[in-house]
Amino acid sequence: MFSKQKRGTTLDREQHELLEHAQKRIRQKKAVFQHFIIFLIGVVFFVVTNKILKIGEPHNWYVWAVMIWAFIWIVHLAQVFITNPLLSTEWERTQRERLLEKQKERIRKLEAEIAKEHPLPEIPPKEEL
Repeated sequence: MFSKQKRGTTLDREQHELLEHAQKRIRQKKAVFQHFIIFLIGVVFFVVTNKILKIGEPHNWYVWAVMIWAFIWIVHLAQVFITNPLLSTEWERTQRERLLEKQKERIRKLEAEIAKEHPLPEIPPKEEL
């Protein structure tokens, strides 16, 4: 009841990896949404600067700035929601396992070649005394 040992919840390795992956994805998605909010504030700032404060008024430079920023945001969005899920930890694990299997197969072939080219001499059985 009053033991000095603390009972902590221990996560096994797989659960820990899943938890870390989930936290990473949450941070990525949060960053995309923050980027979008900053983008909207920036657009309003550009329009106000150009139209109301009349800075660079003969030219609508803010349109180019907004288009470039929108392109950057779309790339960020695609990276988080398209590229990362395709190249997830599961994909990495599959690739790693496939490469390990190829290496093991190569080692088996080399061992077979060596055994064929340089067979070990047969050791005669020991005679009992």
